[in-house]
Amino acid sequence: MVKERARILVVGGGYVGMYTALRLQRKLKRELGRGEAEITVVTPDPYMTYQPFLPEAAAGAISPRHVVVPLRRVLDRCRIVIGEATAVDHARRTATVTTLATDEEGGTGQQLAYDHLVLAPGSVSRTLPVPGLAEYAIGFKTVEEAIGLRNHVLEQMDIASSTRDPALRDAALTFVFVGGGYAGVEALGELEDMARYATRYYHNLRPEDMKWVLVEASHRILPEVGEEMGRYTVTELRRRNIDVRLETRLESCADRVAVLSDGSRFPTRTVVWTAGVKPHPVLAATDLPRDERGRLRCTPELAVEGTTHAWAAGDAAAVPDVTAREEGKECAPNAQHALRQARTLGDNIVHSLRGEPLETYSHAYAGSVASLGLHKGVAHVYGRKLKGYPAWFMHRTYHLSRVPTFNRKARVAAEWALAGLFKREIVSLGSLEHPRAEFELAAGGKPSPNPPHNPKGSS
Repeated sequence: MVKERARILVVGGGYVGMYTALRLQRKLKRELGRGEAEITVVTPDPYMTYQPFLPEAAAGAISPRHVVVPLRRVLDRCRIVIGEATAVDHARRTATVTTLATDEEGGTGQQLAYDHLVLAPGSVSRTLPVPGLAEYAIGFKTVEEAIGLRNHVLEQMDIASSTRDPALRDAALTFVFVGGGYAGVEALGELEDMARYATRYYHNLRPEDMKWVLVEASHRILPEVGEEMGRYTVTELRRRNIDVRLETRLESCADRVAVLSDGSRFPTRTVVWTAGVKPHPVLAATDLPRDERGRLRCTPELAVEGTTHAWAAGDAAAVPDVTAREEGKECAPNAQHALRQARTLGDNIVHSLRGEPLETYSHAYAGSVASLGLHKGVAHVYGRKLKGYPAWFMHRTYHLSRVPTFNRKARVAAEWALAGLFKREIVSLGSLEHPRAEFELAAGGKPSPNPPHNPKGSS
């Protein structure tokens, strides 16, 4: 039994936030029923996105609905608040939260009191002051961005197929991806595969008409799978006529022209930015200790250093890697650690409430897998290196086993099975992003050339 009534606030509904809350509601089932504990989850979205499936969602291999997990269904014993935590005063045990109703009410946010705090807001795209980036580029961290990118690529193929202007056609068929990590390489591989397949339905487009460019500032791509597999990936991409530029940076993409640090210029209507992430801005609005990279300093038990009743894990936390041989090494900010840290974090909060000893988070890195398109992939797992179909199959098998809930597992497996029997879908639903445009026109209005900003697109 817990020693006293506990109000637990979880900031973030991603990997760490959802799995921590799920662990807590299982471990504290009796306490929640008796009103001795309360779990509140503050998240900007009512769902958790399984990000490793975003590339396949962008390629049309998985329905967007099956890439996300509804939090209200999974966390049925928790209170879900759709909003953003904008500040945390841990000394007073309060968090300032803005919700969807805050603007309508004309307020500045509500104060949520708590006894235990779990900070797991994740990360945001790390951008640079590149001219034209904010106006023309698109990221690849959310399901909305993934589906928007799919619609955009197919729309560019439609433009290229219907225009007689060679310059417009060339720009429409040039796709520039910036960042050689998981997100950039997998998104590029899947979308190039999809676009190559789609050309068979265009009478005047061929795969060789398209230009795909991968820009990476360092000397290698996919460092997680090792140097050898990284070199293989470069070779495989170039074999598919993808232009891989290593030790190169994007200098500008203003006026729809991508200018690279090596002097190359690519007129393009598509720039995808996947060049890293940074800690969520809310961490800077707390009174908790952070490291030089802006992450919360944590102990091996996942408690925030120098505080009580504050916990963190995932992208927002600098967690010591107790399995590493080198002193001072920290756990990599990836899903493999986040899922396991969430379980330990949930258990340790329960231990703390019951006055029991805390557990130390310990997990030796198992390796990495990456998809490069249909039936293509690379893997480096437990020292074994795989490539091609075996690596792709391992990628799908591993992530199918990790996607939350049996419901999602069954739906994704069914979609993959059906995809083996039927042809790919190559339909663009770009109008979803501005669903009122046609009605506005029919009602006598003029659709705005610049629709109101909505970071969630059609949602």
